[in-house]
This record gives sequence, structure tokens and C-alpha cells, in this order.
Amino acid sequence: MAFMFLRESIRAYRERDPAARSSLEVFFCYPGLHAVLWHRAAHRLWQLGLRSSARFVSNMGRWLTGIEIHPAVKLGRRLVIDHGMGLVIGETAEVGDDVTLYHQVTLGGTSLSHGKRHPTVGDGVIIGAGAKVLGAITIGAGARIGANAVVTQSVPAGLTMVGIPARPIDRHRRAPAFDPYGTPCGEMIDPLVRDIESLRAELSDLESRVSRMAVARRETAD
Repeated sequence: MAFMFLRESIRAYRERDPAARSSLEVFFCYPGLHAVLWHRAAHRLWQLGLRSSARFVSNMGRWLTGIEIHPAVKLGRRLVIDHGMGLVIGETAEVGDDVTLYHQVTLGGTSLSHGKRHPTVGDGVIIGAGAKVLGAITIGAGARIGANAVVTQSVPAGLTMVGIPARPIDRHRRAPAFDPYGTPCGEMIDPLVRDIESLRAELSDLESRVSRMAVARRETAD
């Protein structure tokens, strides 16, 4: 089982990172994979009730990789943590299968309660560098979170979110695709900017209509 996990994890890195030239390179040189291996050991200790030992192992993984994953976190299969430095995943977070996380991502909590307070990330989600996903929210399967976005509300499956606070840029993905850093090419326009431009166009059209009406009134008066 452990060999199967390692083999499919390495394959996932090679599929999603064009810089990965060989399986040996991924195994020896990718801190994201190392962080998940450390987490598996810490998580097992946590399940056995050895909480202090689990935290110690988790802290060793953090010290060696720069990636902090609480030992209670539930991670799915084929998780890819690309670069990874500064990434933080809080205690009650859950991460599905085939998820990709980039450096400085935070899956954080917004409550001091001891219950569920961290995000649940669905299968196939991509979260770009620096994004903050906060609270006991759900990121639907196949969603994309753009770099540096701040997400505090649940995201429906397949939606792409960008900005602070995060806003959707597309509601229906045309075809499944891997979008590096969670931002599809050609869809970088901030929704707020798009709305402002739309209002500007409507205002320009209204001014033209008022101008034409004024000309028509003067011609009628003459």
C-alpha cells in the first residue's frame, strides 16, 4: 500500500510539473512529497492517540520542508504541493484526491472553537500561490482559486475565484484542464474591473441617447 501511494504520488508530480524530469528527481528533490510523507507518519501517530509524538514528527517535517500540516489533517491521494514553502494546513482541514496546492497557501480557521473550523477541499481543486482559504467552508470539486485570492465563503464545484475578496470569473468550465496556479490563461480580468467597464459602457450609451434627445428637441422647437 505504501509503495502504491508513493508511486502514484510521484506520477502525479511528473504529470503536473513540467520541471520534473524523472521519478528519482521527484523522490529526492521535491519537498512537497517529503512533507506528505512526514504527515503520513504524524497522522498515524495521531490516530493512535500519541498526540505529542504526532506533533513532534509534524514539527520535524515543517522544519525540514518549510511546509506545515497539522497531524490531524485528512489528505487525499495524489496531492501535489508545488514549491510549498510557507504552506499551512490547519487541524480540521480535509483535502480530497488530485488536489494541487502552491507555496504560501493557507487553509486556515476563523474560529477559536474546537470543532470544524478549517476548509474542506474537494477533488481536483487547484489553489494558487499565496491564496488564503479561511473558515469551515467547502471548495467544490474542480474549483480553481487564483494566486493571492482570499476566500471566506464556500465555492461551488468547477468555479474559478480570483481577487480580494475572491469573486468568480467563470461559472461553467468548458472542458477539464489543469490550470497552473489556479488561473486559466485568457481569464485574468478581475470581475470588479469587468463590472466597472460594463457600467462605463452603459453610461457612455446613456450620454449618447440623452445627447440625441436634446438635438431632437431643439430641431422640433425650431
